[in-house]
Parts: sequence; structure tokens; C-alpha cells
Amino acid sequence: MSITRAAPPGAGHRDPDEPQGADEPQGADEPRDAQADAQAARAGGVRGRDGDQQGWHFNSPLVLVMLLVVLVLAQGPVRGALSAPVMQSWMTVFVAVVLQALPFLVLGVLLSAAIAVFVPPAFFARALPKRPALAVPVAGMAGAVLPGCECASVPVAGALVRRGVTPAAALAFLLSAPAINPIVLTATAVAFPRDPEMVVARFVASLLVACSMGWLWQRLGRADWLRPPARPSHEGLGKGAAFWGSVRHDVMHAGGFLVIGAMAAATLKAVVPASWLHAAADNPVVAILALAVLAVLLSICSEADAFVVSSLTQFSLTARLAFLVVGPMIDLKLFAMQAGTFGRGFALRFAPATFALAILGSVLVGTVLL
Repeated sequence: MSITRAAPPGAGHRDPDEPQGADEPQGADEPRDAQADAQAARAGGVRGRDGDQQGWHFNSPLVLVMLLVVLVLAQGPVRGALSAPVMQSWMTVFVAVVLQALPFLVLGVLLSAAIAVFVPPAFFARALPKRPALAVPVAGMAGAVLPGCECASVPVAGALVRRGVTPAAALAFLLSAPAINPIVLTATAVAFPRDPEMVVARFVASLLVACSMGWLWQRLGRADWLRPPARPSHEGLGKGAAFWGSVRHDVMHAGGFLVIGAMAAATLKAVVPASWLHAAADNPVVAILALAVLAVLLSICSEADAFVVSSLTQFSLTARLAFLVVGPMIDLKLFAMQAGTFGRGFALRFAPATFALAILGSVLVGTVLL
């Protein structure tokens, strides 16, 4: 004998006037809810569970408009503050650094976007030697003929690893390309017109550190430390769309860091007491460490960093060389990009070793050439 449980009234029967989707599970509407959430976010708010918009979605244009409104309303106090001698000195240094560096930054972004979009990664795989020990210096020297900032070198290095290039060679290219390409070396020569040896010192020290890190990874690196990089974001787009998308992203990204770096340099020049800077600059060890840490914190694009550090005349050429070698190889934005491309475990091992080798290479080359 079987016992059956009585169904509740109306179960299994559909009312003729009832909509067809009434018995569908709640999750069936999730795609439509997600689309509505996205539309609400683009409209300026966040959609709650009850369908109402909650809060505000701040984006760059909105923040810029709010900042302009505040500046217009407070133009009197702002004009008075800018008329102070210290602010006039600050603005002079800031504008000079930005105007000197901006053409090189734009040119570097255009060239790096062209290389990332129009040059297939398979070209690098075919051009490099099969033996890793030989591929490392060849990949390092390839950075001398391929313009691009550090923002572009990380995805290019990821593409090389995906196409089968040995990681040691890809990492050597990642470190050398932002530091020794023609745009960066030309910018360095313009920023240091009275010290042409800085161009040679930057080239030698950066290439030495890049190759040393490549060989060190080949010797001590493990495959499980390096996560296979994901697909590049411009895949699936047309060449033109990918190119201009890369240009817009890099100009906004690198330009923002240029402004921050110029502001920091102007502040150090105009606000910080000269006795403090001289006290740090008079101790060679403190000066090198201070500018190396400053390069990590400022995260300036390599096409513009020479103009920022050239204004810090209190420091020795060797200390400023450390700034130029460390910055393109490891800074805050590079650490985030490396962690996102190759994994956090890789970045936590790679970044400290690169920082230490960059300082050591700068001291050795600076002692010989400067």
C-alpha cells in the first residue's frame, strides 16, 4: 500500500488568466535584473532589490564637473592663494615639468599602442633564440628598439609568455623596454642637457638589471610562481578600435601619474625646506634610498620621469640615476599590473628582487660612469 501526500489546492493547475512565467523560479529574472542594474549604474545610481536607485555612481566626468564648479565658486580665495610667492614658484615648476614631458609621453603612448596592436606577439617568439640563456639578453636589447612605457610592457610580456616565449626572456623585455627605448633615452637627454653621461648610464644600468633579473628567474624561478596571463583586453576588436582604445587608456593613465609626479616635484622644490633636502642629499646612502623609494611611490611614466628628477638638483647624479632605473621597473602601478597579469605570488617575489637589483645596478654604474 502506498501513501501519497495531498497536494495543496491549486497545485499543478494553472489559471487560464495567469501569466505564463508565474511559476518560473526567481532566478529566471536575474538577467533582466542585471541589465536594469547596469542601466541604473550608467544613469548615475545603484539599483536596489526593490528596483529603486540607491546612492550615486561617481565617474571621472562627474568629478571633473564638480571640481570645476567648486573652483568657479571659490575663485576669489583660489586667486589669492595662487598669488603667494610660494605658490607662484610651485606653479612654475609644475607647468615646466608637465609641458616638457607631455610631448614625449604622447609620442610614447602612440608608438606603444601601435606595437601592441599591429605587431603580432608571434614575431617576438620567432625572433628570439631558443636557448633561454641567449634569449634573455636578446629580449633585453629588443627593448632598445621598441618604444613603449611600462604600462604597455606588461601586457606585451604577458602575450610573449602566452605564445611560448621563455618567461626569463619575457621578464627581461618587461624590465628593459620602458627604460632604454629611444623615446625614453631622448627624453633623458633633453632633461639632462649638461649631463649627457646620464643617458649612457641609464641605458647600461637598466639593461644590466633587466638581464640579471631574467637570468635570476631562469636560475631560481619556478613554474608555479608564474600564473598564465589572461587574454589581452583588445582581442575581438578591430585594429583601429583597439589602437585608439589603448591610446585613450594609456594617455589618461600615464597622464594622471605625470601630473602627480609634477606636483610632487614642485612641492619638494617650493615647499619642503632646502635644508631638509640638502641633509638627505649630503648622505649618499640616504639620497639613493630616498629617491628609489620616491620613484616607487610616485609611479611616473618612464617618458616623463627624467624631467621630474632633473629638477631635484640637490641630489647627486647617482641618486637621480637610481630614480630613473627603479621607476620603470617597479612602482605601485607596476606591482598592481604584474600581480594582475602574472599572479600575486609572482609579484611578491619579483618586485623586491627587482628593487634591490635596480639599486645595486645604479650604484655600480653610477660609480663608474658618473
